[in-house]
Amino acid sequence: MPKLEKKIISKTIEPKVSKPQKSGKILSGKVFSMLMNKTIVVDIERSKTHRLYGKSFKVNTKIKARNDLENLNIGDIVTISETKPISKEVFFKVVKIGSK
Repeated sequence: MPKLEKKIISKTIEPKVSKPQKSGKILSGKVFSMLMNKTIVVDIERSKTHRLYGKSFKVNTKIKARNDLENLNIGDIVTISETKPISKEVFFKVVKIGSK
């Protein structure tokens, strides 16, 4: 009876390379409210087209965003980007400030 040979298989361990995260949504709109401490409400206006009639109309969406930049006023145009959830309702962060 032939002897069974034991083969030693060496596994090479490759270092884990983290994949770059997909960038989230980047939106811009007007500052609508600043009543909270570090959170602002941004009003984002976009236009849609009616499916049947083809008429375009405006749709406003209000999004809460984290504001670490303190020099904002109501009516300023800001750019916000999507981040991991900061609180129950806040998923965006202020990236840069435009003008009025």
